[in-house]
Amino acid sequence: MKTEKEKMLAGEPYLAGDEELYNERIQCRIILKKLNNSIPDSDEWNTAMTELLSDAADGAYIEPPFHCDYGSNISLGRNFYANFNCIILDVNRVEIGDNVMFAPNVQVYTAGHPLDVKGRVEEGIEFGLPIKIGHNVWIGGGAIICPGITIGDNSVIGAGSVVTKDIPANVVAAGSPCRIIRNLES
Repeated sequence: MKTEKEKMLAGEPYLAGDEELYNERIQCRIILKKLNNSIPDSDEWNTAMTELLSDAADGAYIEPPFHCDYGSNISLGRNFYANFNCIILDVNRVEIGDNVMFAPNVQVYTAGHPLDVKGRVEEGIEFGLPIKIGHNVWIGGGAIICPGITIGDNSVIGAGSVVTKDIPANVVAAGSPCRIIRNLES
């Protein structure tokens, strides 16, 4: 029988109130408090970044405040940059490539809830789908990336976009819902 955490990471319905998951989220909040109350590049900030995002490559830089569920499900490529107020709900894997930039208020949501009231409200069921963001991607301010999305290499997502479908490589896409505006040279 799978644990709730195993179900969560497999993209299956799970109970978020599970004790193991709750304790991991609390531990994450403790580290986030250190990160968000520190000065970037200080010893305290560097220690919190390492504790929170152990799967981050060199050059990862996050402007506080930053929020996530676990941190352990986030993989950051080289030279990642997130501006203020980034939120990554990482109940499933979030893989971000090299040289990716997030403008302020970017929100990345792997988490979802059932549409039926019974599952969502009475049973407390959740699910999560992985998100993959390729290399050299720029995501504009206030953009929202929904569960299960892949964004291809070199693409640009316009400010305020709601990304509900995969975005291929080498495009500019924007809007709500996000649509391809034009192709870019690779």
